[in-house]
Amino acid sequence: MTQLKGYHAHVYYDAATRPIAERLRDTIIGKFAVEPGAFSDEPRGPHPISQFNVIFETPEFQNIVPWLMFNREGLDVLVHPLTESNYDDHSKLALWLGTPVPLRLDRLSGRLPESLLPTAQRA
Repeated sequence: MTQLKGYHAHVYYDAATRPIAERLRDTIIGKFAVEPGAFSDEPRGPHPISQFNVIFETPEFQNIVPWLMFNREGLDVLVHPLTESNYDDHSKLALWLGTPVPLRLDRLSGRLPESLLPTAQRA
């Protein structure tokens, strides 16, 4: 088994749904042990549309993912593990809530930058 270092949840939105995304992000930050990422209104990395992410440690998965299943307010969400393979994390190991967004996998580096790991997992 590959070493699991935590998870990311990416929440996708557009100009019309950004207020919903803002409320959802605020609720997630207030309710769960996460490290919030900034809003990215432009394509970034493998993400072709606007999104924000939250970083969380493995024990929080059982809390946040079921909650997102019922409370994502129609927004599409990518949940992926943080392992040694950034490509696999975003492709074959990914979990989608809603409609999958076609990712630009060719933009992924081999390893995830340390800055995108949960604080406890950073070397």
